[in-house]
Amino acid sequence: MAETSFDLIVIGAGPGGYVAAIRSAQLGMKVAIIERENLGGICLNWGCIPTKALLRTSEVFHLMHRAKEFGLKAENVDFDLPAVIKRSRQVAGQLSGGIGHLMKKNKITVFMGEATLTAKGKVKVKTDKETLDLSAKNIVLATGARARQLPGLEADGDLVWTYRHALDPVRMPKKLLVIGSGAIGIEFASFYNTLGADTTVVEVMDRVLPVEDEEISKFAKKQFEKQGMKIMQKAMVKKLDRAKGKVTAHIEVGGKVETHEFDTVISAVGIVGNVENLGLEELGVKIDRTHVVTDEYCRTGVEGLYAIGDIAGAPWLAHKASHEGVMVAELMAGMHPHAVKPESIAGCTYCYPQIASVGYTEAKAKELGYEIKVGRFPFIGNGKAIALGESEGMVKTVFDAKTGELLGAHMVGAEVTELIQGYVVGRQLETTEEDLMNTVFPHPTLSEMMHESVLDAYGRVIHM
Repeated sequence: MAETSFDLIVIGAGPGGYVAAIRSAQLGMKVAIIERENLGGICLNWGCIPTKALLRTSEVFHLMHRAKEFGLKAENVDFDLPAVIKRSRQVAGQLSGGIGHLMKKNKITVFMGEATLTAKGKVKVKTDKETLDLSAKNIVLATGARARQLPGLEADGDLVWTYRHALDPVRMPKKLLVIGSGAIGIEFASFYNTLGADTTVVEVMDRVLPVEDEEISKFAKKQFEKQGMKIMQKAMVKKLDRAKGKVTAHIEVGGKVETHEFDTVISAVGIVGNVENLGLEELGVKIDRTHVVTDEYCRTGVEGLYAIGDIAGAPWLAHKASHEGVMVAELMAGMHPHAVKPESIAGCTYCYPQIASVGYTEAKAKELGYEIKVGRFPFIGNGKAIALGESEGMVKTVFDAKTGELLGAHMVGAEVTELIQGYVVGRQLETTEEDLMNTVFPHPTLSEMMHESVLDAYGRVIHM
Protein backbone atom coordinates (compact mmCIF):
# COMPACT_ATOMS: atom_id res chain seq x y z
CA MET A 1 0.00 0.00 0.00
CA ALA A 2 1.45 3.38 -1.05
CA GLU A 3 2.12 5.95 1.66
CA THR A 4 -0.60 8.59 1.67
CA SER A 5 0.46 11.12 4.34
CA PHE A 6 3.23 13.65 3.67
CA ASP A 7 4.70 16.91 4.89
CA LEU A 8 4.47 18.30 1.37
CA ILE A 9 2.69 17.37 -1.84
CA VAL A 10 3.86 19.03 -5.06
CA ILE A 11 1.51 18.98 -8.05
CA GLY A 12 3.53 19.19 -11.25
CA ALA A 13 7.10 17.99 -11.85
CA GLY A 14 8.43 20.78 -14.04
CA PRO A 15 11.41 22.99 -13.13
CA GLY A 16 9.37 24.63 -10.36
CA GLY A 17 7.80 21.51 -8.91
CA TYR A 18 10.71 19.09 -8.91
CA VAL A 19 13.08 21.72 -7.48
CA ALA A 20 10.58 22.53 -4.70
CA ALA A 21 10.37 18.81 -3.95
CA ILE A 22 14.15 18.33 -3.83
CA ARG A 23 14.80 21.37 -1.63
CA SER A 24 12.01 20.33 0.74
CA ALA A 25 13.45 16.82 1.00
CA GLN A 26 16.88 18.31 1.73
CA LEU A 27 15.27 20.20 4.61
CA GLY A 28 13.97 16.98 6.12
CA MET A 29 10.41 16.91 4.79
CA LYS A 30 8.59 13.82 3.62
CA VAL A 31 7.62 14.74 0.05
CA ALA A 32 5.37 13.45 -2.71
CA ILE A 33 5.18 14.79 -6.25
CA ILE A 34 2.36 14.22 -8.74
CA GLU A 35 2.91 14.48 -12.50
CA ARG A 36 0.38 13.62 -15.21
CA GLU A 37 2.75 13.47 -18.17
CA ASN A 38 6.57 13.69 -18.02
CA LEU A 39 9.02 14.32 -15.18
CA GLY A 40 10.73 17.60 -15.98
CA GLY A 41 7.52 19.14 -17.28
CA ILE A 42 7.22 21.20 -20.45
CA CYS A 43 10.66 22.80 -20.04
CA LEU A 44 12.70 19.62 -20.22
CA ASN A 45 10.40 17.70 -22.55
CA TRP A 46 8.68 20.20 -24.86
CA GLY A 47 10.24 23.60 -24.21
CA CYS A 48 13.54 25.06 -23.08
CA ILE A 49 15.78 22.04 -23.63
CA PRO A 50 14.62 20.45 -26.91
CA THR A 51 14.31 23.87 -28.56
CA LYS A 52 17.92 24.66 -27.62
CA ALA A 53 18.99 21.34 -29.17
CA LEU A 54 17.21 22.34 -32.41
CA LEU A 55 18.69 25.83 -32.36
CA ARG A 56 22.18 24.41 -31.86
CA THR A 57 21.65 22.38 -35.04
CA SER A 58 20.57 25.45 -37.00
CA GLU A 59 23.55 27.40 -35.61
CA VAL A 60 25.98 24.72 -36.82
CA PHE A 61 24.15 24.59 -40.17
CA HIS A 62 24.50 28.38 -40.50
CA LEU A 63 28.24 28.20 -39.70
CA MET A 64 28.75 25.40 -42.24
CA HIS A 65 27.41 27.72 -44.93
CA ARG A 66 29.98 30.31 -43.80
CA ALA A 67 32.85 27.81 -43.94
CA LYS A 68 34.73 29.79 -46.62
CA GLU A 69 35.02 32.77 -44.21
CA PHE A 70 37.02 30.55 -41.85
CA GLY A 71 39.27 29.05 -44.55
CA LEU A 72 37.30 25.82 -44.62
CA LYS A 73 35.55 23.85 -47.34
CA ALA A 74 32.05 22.44 -46.85
CA GLU A 75 30.23 21.52 -50.03
CA ASN A 76 26.67 20.32 -50.63
CA VAL A 77 25.71 21.16 -47.05
CA ASP A 78 22.30 19.72 -46.19
CA PHE A 79 20.25 18.51 -43.24
CA ASP A 80 18.21 15.46 -42.30
CA LEU A 81 15.15 16.78 -40.43
CA PRO A 82 14.12 13.44 -38.84
CA ALA A 83 17.68 13.05 -37.52
CA VAL A 84 17.64 16.64 -36.22
CA ILE A 85 14.38 15.96 -34.38
CA LYS A 86 15.65 12.61 -33.09
CA ARG A 87 18.66 14.28 -31.47
CA SER A 88 16.44 16.89 -29.86
CA ARG A 89 14.13 14.21 -28.42
CA GLN A 90 17.11 12.19 -27.14
CA VAL A 91 18.45 15.23 -25.31
CA ALA A 92 15.04 15.81 -23.72
CA GLY A 93 14.72 12.12 -22.81
CA GLN A 94 18.14 12.01 -21.18
CA LEU A 95 17.31 14.94 -18.91
CA SER A 96 13.82 13.71 -18.06
CA GLY A 97 15.31 10.39 -17.00
CA GLY A 98 17.76 12.31 -14.82
CA ILE A 99 14.86 13.86 -12.90
CA GLY A 100 13.62 10.37 -12.06
CA HIS A 101 17.04 9.59 -10.62
CA LEU A 102 16.96 12.78 -8.52
CA MET A 103 13.54 11.83 -7.12
CA LYS A 104 14.87 8.45 -5.97
CA LYS A 105 18.07 9.96 -4.59
CA ASN A 106 16.07 12.40 -2.45
CA LYS A 107 13.51 9.74 -1.39
CA ILE A 108 10.61 11.63 -2.99
CA THR A 109 7.49 9.56 -3.69
CA VAL A 110 6.36 9.97 -7.31
CA PHE A 111 2.77 9.50 -8.42
CA MET A 112 2.12 9.55 -12.16
CA GLY A 113 -1.46 10.69 -12.54
CA GLU A 114 -4.04 13.49 -12.34
CA ALA A 115 -4.36 15.51 -9.14
CA THR A 116 -7.40 17.26 -7.64
CA LEU A 117 -7.57 19.25 -4.42
CA THR A 118 -10.55 17.94 -2.46
CA ALA A 119 -10.11 20.04 0.69
CA LYS A 120 -7.42 22.02 2.49
CA GLY A 121 -4.41 19.72 2.72
CA LYS A 122 -6.15 16.95 0.77
CA VAL A 123 -5.33 15.70 -2.73
CA LYS A 124 -6.94 12.97 -4.80
CA VAL A 125 -4.62 11.42 -7.36
CA LYS A 126 -5.91 9.22 -10.16
CA THR A 127 -3.25 6.94 -11.65
CA ASP A 128 -3.58 4.30 -14.37
CA LYS A 129 -4.16 1.66 -11.69
CA GLU A 130 -5.97 3.31 -8.81
CA THR A 131 -7.29 6.42 -7.13
CA LEU A 132 -5.58 7.50 -3.90
CA ASP A 133 -6.41 10.08 -1.26
CA LEU A 134 -3.29 11.90 -0.07
CA SER A 135 -2.82 14.45 2.70
CA ALA A 136 -0.15 16.99 3.57
CA LYS A 137 0.35 20.05 5.74
CA ASN A 138 1.57 21.96 2.70
CA ILE A 139 0.76 21.74 -1.02
CA VAL A 140 2.59 23.43 -3.88
CA LEU A 141 0.83 24.01 -7.21
CA ALA A 142 3.33 23.86 -10.06
CA THR A 143 1.10 22.80 -12.94
CA GLY A 144 2.60 25.18 -15.48
CA ALA A 145 0.94 26.51 -18.59
CA ARG A 146 0.12 25.63 -22.20
CA ALA A 147 -0.11 27.43 -25.53
CA ARG A 148 -2.89 29.99 -25.88
CA GLN A 149 -5.37 29.16 -28.64
CA LEU A 150 -7.11 32.07 -30.34
CA PRO A 151 -10.55 31.57 -31.95
CA GLY A 152 -10.14 30.73 -35.62
CA LEU A 153 -6.40 30.22 -35.25
CA GLU A 154 -6.55 26.93 -33.33
CA ALA A 155 -3.77 24.43 -33.94
CA ASP A 156 -4.59 21.20 -35.78
CA GLY A 157 -1.09 19.65 -35.88
CA ASP A 158 -1.06 19.60 -39.67
CA LEU A 159 -1.35 23.09 -41.12
CA VAL A 160 -1.37 25.07 -37.88
CA TRP A 161 1.11 24.19 -35.11
CA THR A 162 1.79 25.05 -31.48
CA TYR A 163 5.33 24.82 -30.10
CA ARG A 164 4.77 21.10 -29.48
CA HIS A 165 4.02 20.39 -33.12
CA ALA A 166 6.97 22.56 -34.16
CA LEU A 167 9.29 20.43 -31.99
CA ASP A 168 8.17 17.22 -33.70
CA PRO A 169 7.10 18.41 -37.15
CA VAL A 170 5.21 16.38 -39.72
CA ARG A 171 7.25 18.08 -42.48
CA MET A 172 9.80 20.80 -43.17
CA PRO A 173 7.84 24.01 -43.84
CA LYS A 174 8.48 25.67 -47.18
CA LYS A 175 6.52 28.85 -46.57
CA LEU A 176 6.03 29.51 -42.88
CA LEU A 177 3.94 32.03 -40.96
CA VAL A 178 4.81 32.61 -37.30
CA ILE A 179 2.15 34.46 -35.30
CA GLY A 180 3.78 36.26 -32.38
CA SER A 181 7.37 37.44 -31.96
CA GLY A 182 7.95 36.71 -28.29
CA ALA A 183 10.70 34.28 -27.29
CA ILE A 184 8.87 31.14 -28.46
CA GLY A 185 7.78 32.57 -31.80
CA ILE A 186 11.09 34.16 -32.72
CA GLU A 187 13.10 31.05 -31.73
CA PHE A 188 11.07 28.83 -34.05
CA ALA A 189 11.16 31.48 -36.76
CA SER A 190 14.95 31.56 -36.40
CA PHE A 191 15.28 27.76 -36.51
CA TYR A 192 13.11 27.12 -39.56
CA ASN A 193 14.32 30.22 -41.41
CA THR A 194 17.94 29.10 -41.00
CA LEU A 195 17.05 25.67 -42.41
CA GLY A 196 15.58 27.35 -45.48
CA ALA A 197 11.90 28.04 -44.82
CA ASP A 198 10.52 31.25 -46.36
CA THR A 199 9.51 32.78 -43.03
CA THR A 200 7.10 35.61 -42.17
CA VAL A 201 6.62 36.83 -38.60
CA VAL A 202 3.47 38.77 -37.66
CA GLU A 203 3.52 40.82 -34.45
CA VAL A 204 0.53 42.77 -33.12
CA MET A 205 2.73 45.22 -31.19
CA ASP A 206 4.80 47.97 -32.81
CA ARG A 207 8.04 45.94 -32.69
CA VAL A 208 9.36 42.40 -32.48
CA LEU A 209 10.38 41.05 -29.08
CA PRO A 210 8.16 43.72 -27.49
CA VAL A 211 9.27 43.09 -23.88
CA GLU A 212 12.88 43.92 -24.75
CA ASP A 213 14.53 47.34 -24.81
CA GLU A 214 13.41 49.17 -27.95
CA GLU A 215 16.96 49.65 -29.23
CA ILE A 216 17.66 45.93 -28.91
CA SER A 217 14.39 45.06 -30.68
CA LYS A 218 15.23 47.31 -33.62
CA PHE A 219 18.75 45.88 -33.89
CA ALA A 220 17.40 42.31 -33.80
CA LYS A 221 14.79 43.08 -36.47
CA LYS A 222 17.48 44.29 -38.87
CA GLN A 223 19.43 41.07 -38.32
CA PHE A 224 16.36 38.91 -38.89
CA GLU A 225 15.57 40.76 -42.11
CA LYS A 226 19.19 40.33 -43.28
CA GLN A 227 18.62 36.60 -42.87
CA GLY A 228 15.59 36.78 -45.16
CA MET A 229 12.76 36.91 -42.62
CA LYS A 230 9.76 39.08 -43.40
CA ILE A 231 8.65 41.03 -40.33
CA MET A 232 5.12 42.50 -40.15
CA GLN A 233 4.67 44.79 -37.12
CA LYS A 234 1.45 46.36 -35.85
CA ALA A 235 -0.27 43.55 -37.75
CA MET A 236 -2.91 41.00 -36.77
CA VAL A 237 -3.94 37.66 -38.26
CA LYS A 238 -7.71 37.95 -38.46
CA LYS A 239 -8.52 34.61 -40.05
CA LEU A 240 -6.97 31.43 -41.43
CA ASP A 241 -8.61 29.66 -44.36
CA ARG A 242 -7.44 26.06 -44.46
CA ALA A 243 -7.36 23.94 -47.58
CA LYS A 244 -5.44 20.85 -48.64
CA GLY A 245 -1.74 21.61 -48.15
CA LYS A 246 -2.16 25.35 -47.72
CA VAL A 247 -3.39 28.08 -45.41
CA THR A 248 -4.58 31.51 -46.54
CA ALA A 249 -3.92 34.06 -43.80
CA HIS A 250 -5.94 37.26 -43.66
CA ILE A 251 -3.57 39.79 -42.10
CA GLU A 252 -4.67 43.27 -41.06
CA VAL A 253 -1.87 45.81 -41.35
CA GLY A 254 -2.10 49.58 -41.75
CA GLY A 255 -5.88 49.45 -41.66
CA LYS A 256 -6.10 47.08 -44.64
CA VAL A 257 -6.47 43.30 -44.80
CA GLU A 258 -3.99 41.43 -46.98
CA THR A 259 -4.09 37.73 -47.87
CA HIS A 260 -0.96 35.56 -47.95
CA GLU A 261 -0.60 31.84 -48.58
CA PHE A 262 1.51 29.52 -46.43
CA ASP A 263 1.93 25.77 -46.08
CA THR A 264 2.53 25.97 -42.31
CA VAL A 265 1.54 28.31 -39.49
CA ILE A 266 3.06 28.37 -35.98
CA SER A 267 0.86 30.08 -33.40
CA ALA A 268 2.94 31.58 -30.57
CA VAL A 269 0.52 34.09 -29.07
CA GLY A 270 1.19 33.47 -25.41
CA ILE A 271 0.27 30.92 -22.78
CA VAL A 272 -2.55 30.15 -20.37
CA GLY A 273 -2.14 28.65 -16.91
CA ASN A 274 -3.18 25.06 -16.21
CA VAL A 275 -5.74 25.89 -13.53
CA GLU A 276 -8.65 23.71 -14.65
CA ASN A 277 -9.96 20.61 -12.83
CA LEU A 278 -7.77 21.16 -9.77
CA GLY A 279 -10.58 22.14 -7.40
CA LEU A 280 -9.13 25.61 -6.87
CA GLU A 281 -12.34 27.63 -7.01
CA GLU A 282 -13.97 25.43 -4.38
CA LEU A 283 -11.09 26.16 -2.00
CA GLY A 284 -11.41 29.89 -2.56
CA VAL A 285 -8.22 30.31 -4.59
CA LYS A 286 -8.29 33.53 -6.60
CA ILE A 287 -7.65 33.15 -10.34
CA ASP A 288 -6.97 36.10 -12.63
CA ARG A 289 -6.83 35.47 -16.40
CA THR A 290 -5.92 31.78 -15.96
CA HIS A 291 -3.22 32.46 -13.36
CA VAL A 292 -3.36 31.88 -9.60
CA VAL A 293 -3.09 35.11 -7.60
CA THR A 294 -0.32 34.97 -4.98
CA ASP A 295 1.66 37.30 -2.74
CA GLU A 296 5.40 37.85 -3.17
CA TYR A 297 6.10 34.58 -1.35
CA CYS A 298 3.82 32.56 -3.67
CA ARG A 299 1.13 32.12 -0.98
CA THR A 300 -2.37 31.78 -2.38
CA GLY A 301 -4.29 33.00 0.66
CA VAL A 302 -5.40 29.44 1.47
CA GLU A 303 -3.35 28.20 4.42
CA GLY A 304 -0.60 25.80 3.39
CA LEU A 305 -1.25 26.22 -0.36
CA TYR A 306 1.37 27.81 -2.61
CA ALA A 307 1.56 28.39 -6.38
CA ILE A 308 4.85 28.73 -8.26
CA GLY A 309 6.09 29.06 -11.82
CA ASP A 310 3.96 29.70 -14.89
CA ILE A 311 0.66 29.08 -13.10
CA ALA A 312 1.50 32.02 -10.82
CA GLY A 313 2.07 34.47 -13.67
CA ALA A 314 4.87 36.39 -15.37
CA PRO A 315 7.70 36.21 -16.01
CA TRP A 316 7.08 32.77 -17.54
CA LEU A 317 10.59 31.44 -17.13
CA ALA A 318 11.89 28.10 -15.89
CA HIS A 319 14.59 29.67 -13.70
CA LYS A 320 12.01 31.87 -12.03
CA ALA A 321 9.92 28.77 -11.26
CA SER A 322 12.93 26.92 -9.83
CA HIS A 323 13.93 29.80 -7.59
CA GLU A 324 10.35 30.12 -6.34
CA GLY A 325 10.42 26.39 -5.60
CA VAL A 326 13.45 26.83 -3.36
CA MET A 327 11.94 29.91 -1.73
CA VAL A 328 8.66 28.22 -0.75
CA ALA A 329 10.49 25.10 0.52
CA GLU A 330 12.61 27.25 2.83
CA LEU A 331 9.58 29.28 3.89
CA MET A 332 7.75 26.08 4.87
CA ALA A 333 10.82 24.96 6.82
CA GLY A 334 10.68 28.11 8.97
CA MET A 335 13.57 29.86 7.23
CA HIS A 336 13.50 33.48 6.03
CA PRO A 337 14.21 33.49 2.28
CA HIS A 338 14.17 36.63 0.17
CA ALA A 339 11.17 37.09 -2.11
CA VAL A 340 11.86 36.59 -5.81
CA LYS A 341 12.02 39.96 -7.59
CA PRO A 342 10.85 39.76 -11.22
CA GLU A 343 13.03 42.70 -12.25
CA SER A 344 16.13 40.80 -11.14
CA ILE A 345 15.39 37.76 -13.30
CA ALA A 346 17.18 37.58 -16.64
CA GLY A 347 15.29 36.84 -19.84
CA CYS A 348 17.06 34.93 -22.62
CA THR A 349 15.99 34.31 -26.21
CA TYR A 350 18.05 31.82 -28.21
CA CYS A 351 17.37 33.02 -31.73
CA TYR A 352 20.18 34.13 -34.04
CA PRO A 353 21.44 36.57 -32.85
CA GLN A 354 20.74 35.81 -29.19
CA ILE A 355 18.94 38.30 -26.94
CA ALA A 356 19.41 38.66 -23.17
CA SER A 357 18.32 41.24 -20.61
CA VAL A 358 17.82 41.95 -16.93
CA GLY A 359 16.23 44.82 -15.05
CA TYR A 360 14.59 47.90 -16.50
CA THR A 361 14.64 48.99 -20.11
CA GLU A 362 15.72 52.55 -20.83
CA ALA A 363 12.07 53.56 -21.35
CA LYS A 364 10.91 51.86 -18.13
CA ALA A 365 13.64 53.51 -16.06
CA LYS A 366 12.57 56.92 -17.36
CA GLU A 367 8.92 56.09 -16.73
CA LEU A 368 9.78 55.25 -13.10
CA GLY A 369 11.33 58.69 -12.69
CA TYR A 370 15.01 57.81 -12.71
CA GLU A 371 17.61 60.22 -14.04
CA ILE A 372 19.72 57.80 -16.06
CA LYS A 373 23.07 57.29 -17.72
CA VAL A 374 23.17 54.88 -20.67
CA GLY A 375 26.20 53.09 -22.06
CA ARG A 376 26.56 51.07 -25.26
CA PHE A 377 29.30 49.01 -26.84
CA PRO A 378 29.17 47.26 -30.24
CA PHE A 379 30.48 43.78 -30.99
CA ILE A 380 32.51 45.25 -33.88
CA GLY A 381 34.78 46.89 -31.29
CA ASN A 382 35.62 43.60 -29.54
CA GLY A 383 38.54 41.45 -30.60
CA LYS A 384 37.02 38.12 -29.54
CA ALA A 385 33.78 38.85 -31.42
CA ILE A 386 35.71 39.62 -34.60
CA ALA A 387 37.84 36.46 -34.18
CA LEU A 388 34.66 34.43 -33.80
CA GLY A 389 33.20 35.97 -36.93
CA GLU A 390 30.36 37.42 -34.82
CA SER A 391 30.78 41.18 -35.14
CA GLU A 392 27.05 42.03 -35.19
CA GLY A 393 25.71 42.86 -31.75
CA MET A 394 25.55 45.32 -28.89
CA VAL A 395 25.69 45.57 -25.09
CA LYS A 396 23.65 48.31 -23.43
CA THR A 397 23.63 49.31 -19.78
CA VAL A 398 21.33 51.65 -17.86
CA PHE A 399 22.41 53.30 -14.59
CA ASP A 400 20.83 55.55 -12.00
CA ALA A 401 22.75 58.80 -12.51
CA LYS A 402 22.42 59.74 -8.84
CA THR A 403 23.49 56.50 -7.13
CA GLY A 404 25.33 54.50 -9.80
CA GLU A 405 22.91 51.59 -9.38
CA LEU A 406 22.77 49.25 -12.37
CA LEU A 407 19.11 49.53 -13.35
CA GLY A 408 19.19 47.32 -16.42
CA ALA A 409 21.34 45.56 -18.99
CA HIS A 410 20.36 44.55 -22.51
CA MET A 411 22.31 42.55 -25.07
CA VAL A 412 21.99 41.23 -28.60
CA GLY A 413 24.63 39.07 -30.27
CA ALA A 414 26.61 35.85 -29.96
CA GLU A 415 26.53 34.08 -26.57
CA VAL A 416 24.83 36.94 -24.74
CA THR A 417 22.60 34.41 -22.94
CA GLU A 418 25.78 33.29 -21.16
CA LEU A 419 27.09 36.83 -20.57
CA ILE A 420 23.97 38.27 -18.95
CA GLN A 421 24.53 36.46 -15.66
CA GLY A 422 27.44 38.79 -14.92
CA TYR A 423 25.02 41.68 -14.71
CA VAL A 424 22.47 39.57 -12.81
CA VAL A 425 25.06 38.89 -10.10
CA GLY A 426 25.99 42.56 -10.13
CA ARG A 427 22.40 43.60 -9.47
CA GLN A 428 22.01 40.96 -6.76
CA LEU A 429 25.09 42.29 -4.98
CA GLU A 430 23.86 45.88 -5.45
CA THR A 431 26.92 46.69 -7.51
CA THR A 432 27.55 50.30 -8.56
CA GLU A 433 29.19 51.62 -11.72
CA GLU A 434 32.39 52.12 -9.69
CA ASP A 435 32.56 48.42 -8.79
CA LEU A 436 32.05 47.38 -12.40
CA MET A 437 34.60 49.88 -13.71
CA ASN A 438 37.21 48.59 -11.25
CA THR A 439 36.59 44.94 -12.13
CA VAL A 440 39.28 43.39 -14.36
CA PHE A 441 37.67 41.52 -17.24
CA PRO A 442 39.78 38.83 -18.98
CA HIS A 443 41.10 39.41 -22.51
CA PRO A 444 40.22 38.42 -25.14
CA THR A 445 36.62 37.70 -24.19
CA LEU A 446 33.17 38.86 -25.20
CA SER A 447 32.69 39.90 -21.56
CA GLU A 448 35.00 42.87 -22.11
CA MET A 449 32.08 44.53 -23.91
CA MET A 450 30.19 44.52 -20.62
CA HIS A 451 33.02 46.54 -19.07
CA GLU A 452 33.20 48.92 -22.02
CA SER A 453 29.44 49.53 -21.96
CA VAL A 454 29.69 50.59 -18.31
CA LEU A 455 32.63 52.86 -19.13
CA ASP A 456 30.66 54.37 -22.03
CA ALA A 457 27.79 55.33 -19.72
CA TYR A 458 30.27 57.56 -17.83
CA GLY A 459 32.25 58.91 -20.80
CA ARG A 460 35.26 56.65 -20.20
CA VAL A 461 34.96 54.06 -23.00
CA ILE A 462 38.35 52.92 -24.34
CA HIS A 463 37.85 51.01 -27.58
CA MET A 464 35.24 53.11 -29.32
